[in-house]
Amino acid sequence: MTLPVHHQHGRLLERSFPTLGWSEPIAAEFGDLFERMNRFLEAAGAAPAATVFSPPADLRETDDAYFVEAELPGIEREDIDVELSERELCIAGEYKEQEREGVLRRSTRRTGRFEYRVLLPSDVKEEEVTATLADGVLTVVVPKSQGTRSKHIEITQA
Repeated sequence: MTLPVHHQHGRLLERSFPTLGWSEPIAAEFGDLFERMNRFLEAAGAAPAATVFSPPADLRETDDAYFVEAELPGIEREDIDVELSERELCIAGEYKEQEREGVLRRSTRRTGRFEYRVLLPSDVKEEEVTATLADGVLTVVVPKSQGTRSKHIEITQA
């Protein structure tokens, strides 16, 4: 069953709404807000989006260190930046598009900038951080500082 629809002429925000207590100044404010949002969305849609993605990675913790293993197949060691600032670890770089002959009919490989960031739960020894790249997996070892290592506490019978 279709319900009857009551149509009024004019734009929604050009009318006053006495039953809602809205007068012309409030309707004008909404009109201004809608116009600004439309301009914002048009500007956001026109700008090309940066193709930054996060590679698959695991964060593992032991008693002595944190281990970050990030999958970076086909990327050279020189194209990866690893930075540690206080407790935040950042792995960044770029997958460059390969030169090819012929017509590329289909591609599912990602290209462009990548970035993986993680905030480590406790203080670390920044000067002892190591990073190795083997078989397309970057492993970053971040040793914990002496004060943050976990200590096993024996439970005694009361």
